[in-house]
Amino acid sequence: MRARYFENAVAEIMDKTGEYSELKLRRALTNSRMLSCDVSAGYDPSYAGMFEKKNAAYLGKGVCFNKYTGSRGKSGSNDANAEFMGKLRAVMEAGKVVYQTAELGKVDQGGGGTIAYICALYGMNVIDSGVAVLSMHAPWEIISKADLYEAVKAYHAFLLNA
Repeated sequence: MRARYFENAVAEIMDKTGEYSELKLRRALTNSRMLSCDVSAGYDPSYAGMFEKKNAAYLGKGVCFNKYTGSRGKSGSNDANAEFMGKLRAVMEAGKVVYQTAELGKVDQGGGGTIAYICALYGMNVIDSGVAVLSMHAPWEIISKADLYEAVKAYHAFLLNA
């Protein structure tokens, strides 16, 4: 994302339609809404100290939305605004999507980076979304098939109604 591929692709599309200008490109990016598809760390009782139990993602509780990510005190992270969160909740509820919100590990303990913060630099509304993964980056990772199904429903509802 730092290579500006996305920005250039949007500029090319606008140019092909005869609508390109630098200002229109900036406005298009700012007026965009995005689900940054990634995974979230699933709560692992064997490593409970790495999670805030009330803010963790759980397997079998639906697609997960991480309002903010990051590490080292959550520096350099994206933080979805309340209006976007409200719109997202309405879209998910209308689509009968089972979802949960979480943080990506305890502040100063867990965390990770995604591309959401890069897209947010354009001013677009963006949030990380995906399924909870138990034992992420380990030889044996586990997800819930029900969560995967809800993620597909969530992306479909978002594309149709956001």
